[in-house]
Amino acid sequence: MNLDGCNALITGASAGIGRELARQLAGRAVAIVLVARRRERLEQLRDELRNRNAQLLVHTHAVDLCDKLQIDELIGWLSENEIDIDFLINNAGLGDMGLFAASDPRRNEQILSVNVVALTTLTRALLPQMISRKRGAILNVSSSAGFLPIPGFAVYAATKAYMTSFSEALRMELRDAGVTVSALCPGPVDTEFQEVAKRPGGQPESGPEFVHVSVERVVRDALAAIEVDRPLVIPGFVMKLGMFLVRITPMSILRLASQLLTKRL
Repeated sequence: MNLDGCNALITGASAGIGRELARQLAGRAVAIVLVARRRERLEQLRDELRNRNAQLLVHTHAVDLCDKLQIDELIGWLSENEIDIDFLINNAGLGDMGLFAASDPRRNEQILSVNVVALTTLTRALLPQMISRKRGAILNVSSSAGFLPIPGFAVYAATKAYMTSFSEALRMELRDAGVTVSALCPGPVDTEFQEVAKRPGGQPESGPEFVHVSVERVVRDALAAIEVDRPLVIPGFVMKLGMFLVRITPMSILRLASQLLTKRL
């Protein structure tokens, strides 16, 4: 899909990968709908994008994606205002770092609501109009964590596995529909995610520096993948190699490695 002239909707647009996606699309899109909880940040980003491109239509919606009613209200607003989204970016995500047995049940519900339910609900609502026009793209911002179970990240990794699997299945269903579906599976990226995911008194863990990829590079790779219809994006050579090895490694060996990791928690 050629992204020039697209109407994009970005969840989790107030920071990190979502904010950078908006910035890199500002010179190409006709309209962008920014969705996140923090209204002030959304309005600041809206002003920045309009300064970059005075012709760009920018809509901001402060939405808590944990709340199904607010998601339905957003979908209703899009329909009422006849805003036809042809580039859906499911970027919003939550995580939790620590042993599952000590996790906050409410936090687990929030992770499932944002990472699984909101993504599925928005995709179901917006996909039919893409199919009817035979034009559209869906970028699901997953994670390399979804390729394997990760002790201390159990719920988060499982939701990302869902996201990647969902993307692959949807892509197969839509192979003749003119709609592109890609899963973006980065490794460590310097965003607010680690700080938000850590528990009170804990320390954020983001992996060794050599596996990090800049948010600008992650977004460039993701948008390029959409335009060439690539199903899976893993930015950075080190992460590509690492995830290739993980995916061909027998689960029995991965379990042994996980036991070593669990002892550190």
